[in-house]
Amino acid sequence: MFKTRQQIADEYGISRKTLYRKLKRYGVLLPTQGLLTPEQQQTIYALLGDPSPGHFS
Repeated sequence: MFKTRQQIADEYGISRKTLYRKLKRYGVLLPTQGLLTPEQQQTIYALLGDPSPGHFS
Protein backbone atom coordinates (compact mmCIF):
# COMPACT_ATOMS: atom_id res chain seq x y z
CA MET A 1 0.00 0.00 0.00
CA PHE A 2 1.37 3.40 -0.96
CA LYS A 3 1.50 6.11 1.73
CA THR A 4 2.19 9.81 1.91
CA ARG A 5 5.07 11.29 3.87
CA GLN A 6 2.47 12.79 6.21
CA GLN A 7 1.00 9.35 6.93
CA ILE A 8 4.45 7.98 7.81
CA ALA A 9 5.19 11.01 10.00
CA ASP A 10 1.83 10.60 11.74
CA GLU A 11 2.67 6.97 12.52
CA TYR A 12 5.74 8.23 14.42
CA GLY A 13 3.91 11.18 15.95
CA ILE A 14 6.28 13.67 14.30
CA SER A 15 6.00 16.34 11.61
CA ARG A 16 6.94 15.84 7.97
CA LYS A 17 9.91 18.16 8.48
CA THR A 18 11.18 16.10 11.39
CA LEU A 19 10.78 12.91 9.34
CA TYR A 20 12.79 14.52 6.55
CA ARG A 21 15.57 15.58 8.97
CA LYS A 22 15.77 12.13 10.55
CA LEU A 23 16.01 10.44 7.15
CA LYS A 24 18.56 12.99 5.92
CA ARG A 25 20.75 12.05 8.89
CA TYR A 26 20.85 8.50 7.47
CA GLY A 27 21.48 9.73 3.95
CA VAL A 28 18.02 8.80 2.72
CA LEU A 29 16.60 11.27 0.22
CA LEU A 30 13.05 10.60 -0.90
CA PRO A 31 11.55 11.85 -4.14
CA THR A 32 10.02 15.28 -3.66
CA GLN A 33 6.64 14.25 -5.06
CA GLY A 34 4.42 11.23 -5.16
CA LEU A 35 3.51 8.49 -2.78
CA LEU A 36 6.05 6.34 -0.98
CA THR A 37 6.33 2.80 -2.28
CA PRO A 38 6.21 -0.17 0.09
CA GLU A 39 9.98 -0.57 -0.48
CA GLN A 40 10.64 3.03 0.57
CA GLN A 41 8.42 2.56 3.60
CA GLN A 42 10.37 -0.55 4.65
CA THR A 43 13.61 1.44 4.41
CA ILE A 44 12.15 4.09 6.70
CA TYR A 45 10.88 1.52 9.21
CA ALA A 46 14.23 -0.30 9.17
CA LEU A 47 16.12 2.91 9.92
CA LEU A 48 13.75 4.54 12.40
CA GLY A 49 12.33 1.45 14.07
CA ASP A 50 8.82 0.49 15.01
CA PRO A 51 6.39 3.39 14.58
CA SER A 52 4.55 2.57 17.79
CA PRO A 53 2.90 5.42 19.71
CA GLY A 54 5.37 7.49 21.69
CA HIS A 55 8.39 6.09 19.84
CA PHE A 56 10.09 9.50 19.64
CA SER A 57 8.59 11.05 22.77
